[in-house]
Amino acid sequence: MDSTSCLDCPQGLCIHRVPLFSSLSRENLVRVAGLIQHKSFEKGAPLVAEGDRVEALTIINKGRVKAYRYTPEGREQILYLFSQGDFFGEQHLFGDYRATYSVEALENCRVCLLTKSRLEQVLFAHPRVAITLIAELGKRISQMENTFQSIGVRSLDVRIATLLLDFAAKYGEKTPEGTYVSLPISREGMANYLGVARETLSRKLSKLENESIVRSLDLKTLLVKESRLRDLAGLS
Repeated sequence: MDSTSCLDCPQGLCIHRVPLFSSLSRENLVRVAGLIQHKSFEKGAPLVAEGDRVEALTIINKGRVKAYRYTPEGREQILYLFSQGDFFGEQHLFGDYRATYSVEALENCRVCLLTKSRLEQVLFAHPRVAITLIAELGKRISQMENTFQSIGVRSLDVRIATLLLDFAAKYGEKTPEGTYVSLPISREGMANYLGVARETLSRKLSKLENESIVRSLDLKTLLVKESRLRDLAGLS
């Protein structure tokens, strides 16, 4: 683990970019920053393994990671994608629980760690942070339920459209041509996220290209028509 705290971060106070701490004043941000330590991971390195005892709230300062677990059939199922400003591990810090999923770096990344005892200090001193934390937990529980329910209920076309809209919102850049989306995971990763074979996803993306809803610029970039995707997802 790096010996530096958030106060020593070359980019300044990294936690000011984290929505969890958005209610704090600059003075209180500095106090919280003094409790945080940094750690770096190379692409492909595990941050957490399923079954580990989680000892800290982990905030993504730079880079992207995926949270996943394996289905009974041995297929990787991606549960969450975390990037700058996102955090994980909070649900394991309020009891003697172990991680229910693994987390792996999708690229070289740097994280900020707030241990259980130090997180408790923050929550006692700043109740609004606790409220934000509870809201995020509820959101993730709902997201996980939707992920598994949609595999058997919603059509694959709708699920792909919804996923691409999520990526466009988080990783997209709007232009007059459409939204350029820098995909946070590979096509295989997208297939794992959706719970389908890569070949199936490729056929569906080719169909969307033929219908001029998306255009593949390279393996990591798509140009998407968000209005068409919303129609497909039934969100118009």
